[in-house]
Amino acid sequence: MKKIVLWGLLAISLPAHGVVPPNLSPELAKVRQITGQFKAVELRVDLSALPEAEKRALAKMVEAARILDTIFLNQVWAGNEPLLYSLSNDSSPLGRARLHAFQLEKGPWDRVNGGQAFLDGVPEKPAGGNFYPAGASKDEVAAWMKKLSPSEKARASGFFTTVRRSPDGKFVTVPYSQEYQGQLQIAAQLLRAAAELTQQPTLKHFLNKRADAFLSNDYYDSDVAWMELDASIDPTIGPYEVYEDGWFNYKAAFESFINVRDDAETKKLSRFSGELQDLENHLPIEPKFRNPKIGALAPIRVVNTIFCSGDANHGVQTVAYNLPNDERISQEKGTKRVMLKNVQEAKFHGILEPIAGLALSSVDRKNVAFDAFFTHILMHEIMHGLGPHNITVGVKSTTVREALEDSYSAFEEAKADISGLWALQYLVDKGVIDKRMEQTMYTTFLASAFRSIRFGVGEAHGKGQAMQINYLTDAGGIQVQQSGLFTIDPLKIKTAVMALAHDILTIQATGDRKRAKEMLDRLGVVRPEVQKIIERLKSLPVDIEPVFTTANQLH
Repeated sequence: MKKIVLWGLLAISLPAHGVVPPNLSPELAKVRQITGQFKAVELRVDLSALPEAEKRALAKMVEAARILDTIFLNQVWAGNEPLLYSLSNDSSPLGRARLHAFQLEKGPWDRVNGGQAFLDGVPEKPAGGNFYPAGASKDEVAAWMKKLSPSEKARASGFFTTVRRSPDGKFVTVPYSQEYQGQLQIAAQLLRAAAELTQQPTLKHFLNKRADAFLSNDYYDSDVAWMELDASIDPTIGPYEVYEDGWFNYKAAFESFINVRDDAETKKLSRFSGELQDLENHLPIEPKFRNPKIGALAPIRVVNTIFCSGDANHGVQTVAYNLPNDERISQEKGTKRVMLKNVQEAKFHGILEPIAGLALSSVDRKNVAFDAFFTHILMHEIMHGLGPHNITVGVKSTTVREALEDSYSAFEEAKADISGLWALQYLVDKGVIDKRMEQTMYTTFLASAFRSIRFGVGEAHGKGQAMQINYLTDAGGIQVQQSGLFTIDPLKIKTAVMALAHDILTIQATGDRKRAKEMLDRLGVVRPEVQKIIERLKSLPVDIEPVFTTANQLH
């Protein structure tokens, strides 16, 4: 309990930051350069419409969410927690700067700049996280998994287990409920306390089911309950994304988003839920690879975030998500798209508009619009749920995630981006989206591409975006002017987008890991013309740093 409280206290009192002042020591300047990449933004959410009991339930959820930070730190690197305590005891300007950078990055590595360590004496960021035994190699673990029975391999490669060594030195699987038992028991108690307080039936049901899952390690029922959640408070809490497992993209990292629903915006976007099967039926891919019947549940929620933690709060901030990632749920039930409106607004005005002013032609920068930014993010999340998931490679039934392994995350992000842009055009042509968005969606996408590439090509979104911008440039849909600024060719962009979406979806459908890797190696790089733009953007923050003002006022 002491460790959990310490991390919670540290996480709510971040020092201010901004441009690095002159005349600092080289070491302090180096660390301040990392924190200066992020623009502090207060996240305030109006809770006046919530009854007092719901506010108290919300406070319990935030408490549970803070606990997930400690689990995530352990999942990134076994040395993270001891390092945190060491940093917290140093009150010097350098010590406080180091602590701030550590909190931003959830570790001693600068995720935006290729995962370089900003502290002396720490190892390289472990590619496999802390999901596999210390000292083991990726090849050793892969060879062991190949020898397992199908059921044993399913557990070993599953989302919710770690791989450890038994006393005799052999590899064994350990469920998360055992690996993180202490923290999960406390988190479960807090979720049950929140369930007691809320008067909203579906929220109560989800909180109790997720508390059960923390202790049983079976997340299926709670994922279904989350899909069916229909309440003013919309929490997402548990193990979800697999980016930290750079070896196989198998293991889910703990995270949380504690959100309050925006009913008016949610109602506006509800019309898109009825378009999913039609989008699937018209994907630019061979018909045999399309799903004739996608999951019936496809809720879309627009929310305002009051708190996030774990994998949801390090470095670059998430603007939306499409969950759950369990292929059984997406196949049987569908997936839910959640749009973080207040985070998106902060990024658009604080990051994207300034980027457009420095990267795009004078004509194109006038056509960068929040509505296009917001709607493309929605399409990105929608397309995560469409397209190939469960596939057959040869005679073997598998998933895209398992087939593509370490190429999966970058490829999946690229797929969602480019097929999302294709989907926008399809819905414009169909009349579902106002035709005026055709004027803004490609230029806004291009500006956002530079935003993502600045995250670095060592990160899935950045690498996937680099692959897209290079492909579209080679196809003529994006062009570089003599001035070095980028522009859209309206006559070529639609064909180029469709061709790239076809290539990515086909590679996923066939589980062609070799071709995926070749494409990422060839195109997932920063070319000189893009690097020149990145150099021009150095004076701008890379992303926002949320300050959870409303959450910190809850009691």
